[in-house]
Amino acid sequence: MPTASIAEVELGIPQATRAVAVAFDADSIPIRRTEAKDGWLESDWFDAITLRPTTRRRLGPDVVKVRVWIDPSRPNYSNITAETVYRPLADPSRADRELEQEVPVNHPVSARVLIILGQLTRQYGGADVDTTKTVKHDITTKPVKLDTTTQPVKSDTTTKPVKPDTATTQPLKRPVANP
Repeated sequence: MPTASIAEVELGIPQATRAVAVAFDADSIPIRRTEAKDGWLESDWFDAITLRPTTRRRLGPDVVKVRVWIDPSRPNYSNITAETVYRPLADPSRADRELEQEVPVNHPVSARVLIILGQLTRQYGGADVDTTKTVKHDITTKPVKLDTTTQPVKSDTTTKPVKPDTATTQPLKRPVANP
């Protein structure tokens, strides 16, 4: 996913993969499969509130999956890319993975993943998590709905166009909106 969280640690790929798996397990994110040699791991679909694997239908942001890839960076460093996804709808004509979308930044599991990646970079050194995605969020609450109301823009309609002078050509003045 384009908005996945990325961090860098001073570990090789197998060591970084194991460190991520241990950190997720310690934070109760249920990791289902880890491939240390290939540098990836994933959770099973789980309930975002209880953090337990679930047999519920995999729809909506309450049932999520975490995937992590570890790629080589500079010498002796690895990049950790983590995504938390959900399925907003069911469509039997499309592959399941095509339906997945990343959870919003203020989602409780996304916040947990950011915290884990930050702890790993502090513990093993490297570049910290992308701070543009960092959100202070109480991980025990549901995501907050954002206020999208806007104020109307006032425009100044008192400006009148100026007639062009035949000797000098001037552009017409246009009304400008007041801030």
